[in-house]
Amino acid sequence: MANTCLDIVWLRYLLQDLKVPCNLPAQLFCDNQAALHIATKPVFHKRTKYIEIDCHIVREKLQVGIISPSYVPTQYQFADIFTKALGQERFLTLRHKLGVLDLHLPTYQLEGSIKEIIIIKLYAIIVYNI
Repeated sequence: MANTCLDIVWLRYLLQDLKVPCNLPAQLFCDNQAALHIATKPVFHKRTKYIEIDCHIVREKLQVGIISPSYVPTQYQFADIFTKALGQERFLTLRHKLGVLDLHLPTYQLEGSIKEIIIIKLYAIIVYNI
């Protein structure tokens, strides 16, 4: 989260230099509830000893209003397709949700009205010898 916060700050400065107003906090989606809890509440104990610097960065950006962290369940985390090794079913689901098409599919796997038109034309050719 800390690296993403720093990237958001850099992008905001870039947009500011380009005279693009950016007044709203950036939505930062995370599927780790513990990380969100640590970032929003200043409670430190033995387990958070080594991540204090990252927590301070995230908490500072949160207090200033640069970011607005939100929880997103893992099944809705679209970034997983770019960052994790996924099983085939999960990969295909995320790819479909992102709207990415496989250009190497055979033509018999076309969807919707195009497939229906092809079937009708093939039927007309076979039955009526057109």
